[in-house]
Amino acid sequence: MKNKFSIIACVLVALVLIQYRVKHSDLSSETPLKVTTWDALGYYMFLPGIFIYDDVTKYDWLTEIDKKYSVTGGGDFYQATRSENGNYVGKYLGGVAILELPFFFIGHVIAINSHYNADGFSPPYQYTIAFGVIFYCILALFVLRFILLKYFSDPAVALSIVLLTTATNFIQFVAIDSAQSHAFIFPLYVLMIYLSIKWHEQPRIIWAALIGVTLGLATISRPTEAIMLFIPLLWGTQNKAAAAHKWALVKQYLPHILWVGALGLVGILPQLIYWKIVSGDLIFNVGSKWYFLNPFFRVIVGFVNGWMVYTPITILFVVGFFYIKEFPFKKSVIVFCLFNIWIITAWSDWKYGATYSTRALVQSYPIFALAFTAIVERILQQKWKVLFYAIGAYLIFVNLFQMEQYFTTVLHYRDMNRAYYGRIYLNPSPTPLDMSLMDTDEVLDNEDEFQVINETVIDTVIEIGRIKNYSNTIAQLRIKNDGSETAKERWIKITATIKASVGFSNSYLNCKLKSSGKTKERKIRIFNPISQPGAFNNYAFFVEVPETFKDFNADLYFTSDNEFEGRISSIRISYLFGPL
Repeated sequence: MKNKFSIIACVLVALVLIQYRVKHSDLSSETPLKVTTWDALGYYMFLPGIFIYDDVTKYDWLTEIDKKYSVTGGGDFYQATRSENGNYVGKYLGGVAILELPFFFIGHVIAINSHYNADGFSPPYQYTIAFGVIFYCILALFVLRFILLKYFSDPAVALSIVLLTTATNFIQFVAIDSAQSHAFIFPLYVLMIYLSIKWHEQPRIIWAALIGVTLGLATISRPTEAIMLFIPLLWGTQNKAAAAHKWALVKQYLPHILWVGALGLVGILPQLIYWKIVSGDLIFNVGSKWYFLNPFFRVIVGFVNGWMVYTPITILFVVGFFYIKEFPFKKSVIVFCLFNIWIITAWSDWKYGATYSTRALVQSYPIFALAFTAIVERILQQKWKVLFYAIGAYLIFVNLFQMEQYFTTVLHYRDMNRAYYGRIYLNPSPTPLDMSLMDTDEVLDNEDEFQVINETVIDTVIEIGRIKNYSNTIAQLRIKNDGSETAKERWIKITATIKASVGFSNSYLNCKLKSSGKTKERKIRIFNPISQPGAFNNYAFFVEVPETFKDFNADLYFTSDNEFEGRISSIRISYLFGPL
């Protein structure tokens, strides 16, 4: 079999995607699969609104649907904005819904001919959307393989595809959080590369027209994908001679540019028609904000959701730019990727709502694949390539491990930081003390070298009546000047066992140190990745005592963004000094 390694790679990745989808579908659960929730609802809601409820202006039907399926994300219909004429206009554009349409109809036919409700949100719709996007992406991977084999060896393509998909957040947003826009746009990038190659090999109106349609559809999926235009525009301009030939070709087939523009307009026409009907305006501002002059580069290298931090194989995606000098896609890849990164880091919500690594880059991985495969090809020519195999295998393992942590929120979707990540990295059993580092950066790692010289211990149950915002002091430790302030370090350690009956998700355990008008406060959340609602949970955290605090009190109390009520079965406030 010719080029068998890359075929095997694509088949293996396809099986992995299906396996992860099945694994996270919870087929035996009383709670069925739901993929059309939160942001994904914003992309999907056009379909039931048009084809089932005949209502994409008021969304009166959504109230009952949300009561039944909980799809909006807390009951707040943020997926749409009320326009001046009183209608609700979708915050998300309709391109993804167009791509979902075949699978929506399949789900609808199944629902009509079964015992499921044909309401747009019952299990048949969820499963057809979830597996439908996997079908799109598997097909796209085989086309991407075909493209890469034009320029690179079979082993390099095979390894590139495996690492591109299993050592990044690709699986997460194709097989698990699959109804968001990223997985649906991924095949459009593969298609754009393919069409660009076809037009440059044999300029025909059909290829130009399809480039326009693809560009238009991508733009009304996510407007920032319009920079996809750089792919065909700069293809074949890698040097002066190639560029001269390219622009001569464009001049010769100048009418094709009109076809790109005309069919591009056709591609975005459904969105323009929708806006006109619903809002009364041909163009509607959906409210996104950008800071192009002050981008958030932490999106790439930060510890909250940094692309190169949580999926470090992506470092080679960028390093690969230096290895594509002679390829026709050189300028296409470099210019597109740099603009793409700039746009993504400039969005006002740089945490991207909830994400593992940087989800907004997933759809453009086919473009990065060209540069990535180039450096993989070069590495496979080196004597130390076995080391790269080992590193690649390790990064795949880390990624799959972290995906499981992300699923249980141990790897948090918004609140990661350097200290906390260090504690949970490849840690299958994080402790309450590890959890505290989501909210505080203070921890005593060498506690066994410190001496406890005073503490308050409460082993009786304390009932905390319902409080708003903050409670009275529930426990206190008083420290008098006893000479311990001469120690190198002084710490307060708090451990507690708490059950929250009200306010579990938005309440905190606080410790405030008070000394001669000076204060220092630290708090930890009650709802952390290892705590369980309705149960007694263990908590622990440290507070370092400032050098200037001589006599001081350590007060323990609760705060809440709303209300809190619960019980405490034990509290221990310890005063430590050392190291001995």
